Amino acid sequence: MKVLFIGDVIGKPGMRLISELVPQFKKNEKYDLICINGENSAGGFGLTKNGALKLKKYGCDVITTGNHIIDRKEELERVFNLQYVIRPINYELPFPGSGWTVIERSNTKCVILNLQGTVFMPETPKTLPPFITIKDNLDKIQRISPVIIIDFHAEATAEKIAMKHFLDGKISALIGTHTHVQTRDEVITKKGTAYITDVGMTGSFDSVIGMQKGPIIKRFLGKTDEQFRLAKNDIRMDAVEFEIDNKNGRAISIRSIQIAEDT
Repeated sequence: MKVLFIGDVIGKPGMRLISELVPQFKKNEKYDLICINGENSAGGFGLTKNGALKLKKYGCDVITTGNHIIDRKEELERVFNLQYVIRPINYELPFPGSGWTVIERSNTKCVILNLQGTVFMPETPKTLPPFITIKDNLDKIQRISPVIIIDFHAEATAEKIAMKHFLDGKISALIGTHTHVQTRDEVITKKGTAYITDVGMTGSFDSVIGMQKGPIIKRFLGKTDEQFRLAKNDIRMDAVEFEIDNKNGRAISIRSIQIAEDT
């Protein structure tokens, strides 16, 4: 099974590039499964049902999310009624939606799960300890399929690396999201798990992680009333592609990629 996992898509510029690239991937049958983190697809903050439907139409099979989904609180119920949109499994209940979904590809069930870190992360949504949460749910998920992909939405590199060692050989792939900077430290662990600390983002690279540089620099200079504004130039897609052995769920290869608009 060949999988593409696309980094956090940022607003209209990122959505435009996805609308150009993903249909071509589908047409060429390049990947069996395409996943994308969509938590910033709505103007750079949150996810709407309309945005999720567009990503599905373009060819994204599963949409993962993270803490920014609460930026569109009015959309939460509508968004998470879509079975292909998931939120971190360790959000404290009650919270709409599911933390994982199952997709069948190549006569094999594939479990895609969303998990959120707690180190240097916002206190809202209320997030339960990720290591304990995945430990408590792993046996149940492994009984469904050995092919398990996790989006670990976290800030701290140490937390992501610790999770890599904790889940080594227990899942097929651990893909880090949230920081919007592709770390390019992709590796197959000793026991067969594909890993990258952060897959990166899809949006403007003439920016500060997708937002216009000026207002953010002014904020760092103490002008706290400055509003973030979406950047629109130098649009690129960060992603990782990896292969999984359907029989045992072990990763065979992983490679980070970056594709610029109009290339």
